[in-house]
Amino acid sequence: MTCTTHPEFNEATEALEVAKAFPDSVKGKTILVTGVNLRGLGFSAAQGFASQSPAHLILAGRTPAKIQESIDALKKDYPDVDYRGLSLDLSKQKAVRAAAAELLSWADVPAVDILVNSAGIMNIPERTIGEDGIEITFATNHVGHFLFTCLIMPKLIAAAERNPKGATRVVNVSSGSPTVAQMRWSDPNFERASRDLPEEERPNYVFTEAWGFKDPANMSYIPIEAYNQSKVANVLFGIGLTRRLYEKHGILSVGLHPGVIATELGRVTQPETLEAIKKITEEGLFKYKSFGAGGATTVVAALDPKLGAPETKDGKENHGAYFWDCQICDNAVPKAVSSSEAEKLWARSEELVNEKFSW
Repeated sequence: MTCTTHPEFNEATEALEVAKAFPDSVKGKTILVTGVNLRGLGFSAAQGFASQSPAHLILAGRTPAKIQESIDALKKDYPDVDYRGLSLDLSKQKAVRAAAAELLSWADVPAVDILVNSAGIMNIPERTIGEDGIEITFATNHVGHFLFTCLIMPKLIAAAERNPKGATRVVNVSSGSPTVAQMRWSDPNFERASRDLPEEERPNYVFTEAWGFKDPANMSYIPIEAYNQSKVANVLFGIGLTRRLYEKHGILSVGLHPGVIATELGRVTQPETLEAIKKITEEGLFKYKSFGAGGATTVVAALDPKLGAPETKDGKENHGAYFWDCQICDNAVPKAVSSSEAEKLWARSEELVNEKFSW
């Protein structure tokens, strides 16, 4: 049965501590992290990885200057690692394909042992449809990562051929969304009022009102609900990947909630939402983690050798597909960790990128 090695790890455990516990899972490996900047969770996880001597640490992001800033900071503490920057704009499929092609062309990096899909956007104030016809939050947080992961699969499979089963990983950084939301299949671009959706697809009104949205039933686009959709998709994507890759190639994919951390993620959040978040925090409904602790669950998901394929436990599907505070979490709503929902998402994602994948 899948389990964690260190049940004592918790919300206060930091990424460096986790990485130190699993040096053999890092040393000599090639690790790629998306969404790395000095004030983001990707950097916290990258610090953990860099501390244990990977062969290559690839930092991918939209802004080359921020990537270089991160590399320079990591080099000061861990100068012996080979750092690579990769330009990756996840909101545009053409750019994602270009980034994947560049990575595949690097002959001196024949394999990728661990891929951490950490980049993301949140609380975009106005409904925005990207150049590929997809709502921008979903396009960036899920579709871009789906496409990038599938396109670089040859290098993940190459790593899996030499690694123990399950050691080659795709880690999808989600959020707490799977505990309050499920997929909005009938209206992915937020064109209809919530009240007009099938009942099971309507937002959790109590949750959205707590986030400062006064009349969610009559709203179509709700920024936090767009984020929720993309973050549920992150977990379902991992379930779909594991089904296709674990038994055949030994590649494991899981999702996780990193916790609540003060990063740049919410930099475009509207004032009324910030005020609502302040109130939620004051009421003790959540508390902020340290920056180092923000990367810890990601590093557990990437490195812990005891993790295996999710399974049914106590009547709940896919125990081990979702992590929180460095441990397996079973608090997701059933449809957010459903194998049938994962298959539905896989088919929808292939449609959105106009390509089918099999390995």
